[in-house]
Amino acid sequence: MIRMSKSEREYREDISRVCRLIYEKGWVAANDGNVSIRLDEDRILCTPTAISKGMVTPEDLITCDLAGNKVNGHRECTTEIAMHSTIYSMRPDVRSVVHAHPPVATGFATAGRALDKALLPEVIIALGAVPLASYGLPGTPALTEGMVPLIPHYDALLLENHGCTCYGQDVWQAFFRMEIVEHCARITFVAEMLGGARPLPREEVEKLFAARTRYNVDSHAPMEPGMPLVAEDLVEARR
Repeated sequence: MIRMSKSEREYREDISRVCRLIYEKGWVAANDGNVSIRLDEDRILCTPTAISKGMVTPEDLITCDLAGNKVNGHRECTTEIAMHSTIYSMRPDVRSVVHAHPPVATGFATAGRALDKALLPEVIIALGAVPLASYGLPGTPALTEGMVPLIPHYDALLLENHGCTCYGQDVWQAFFRMEIVEHCARITFVAEMLGGARPLPREEVEKLFAARTRYNVDSHAPMEPGMPLVAEDLVEARR
């Protein structure tokens, strides 16, 4: 059973604060992005459609059921609610989803590239890697089709030609995971401009995955062949 640790009013305030932050950071423009919190087994609190995230107030938020049908609220439901409900249905541990278009991470997504190199210890420990979900038309069931195989195993996804979606135990963890993704994308881009990002060797990456317990990091992302790419993978690829 999902138990609310805060009042609904507090959750509304959390979402509006996160919306303001993603707007101020330049992760969204105009009416882009959507944020949600799962209130209980049956209800999702989420941002509505057609509103700038920089202007969202607690009163603007709506509640809907897990099928994406509006339960109450004076605005209309986001057209991308199926992405949120799909994640909640596949990951009972997830209580919040944040979707935005952070520019550098989205640049990688539009170039058809995952953030999958083992470059930064903090990223490896927190997220493992950030895979790329294949493109699906926003506002349609196709949006989630490329995400479904990845949702159980990763806590942050790039969406091809679309943006980034992160999720976690609360809205702040989801927000901070997106902050890590964009920070990683910026550093990766700079490293490539300087001649190429150099991944860590497999032995060091294995140590970082093992260190998660020490850092109290609870992540679903496993270390798998090629995710993240280690130094030895790139050597093999050049042969």
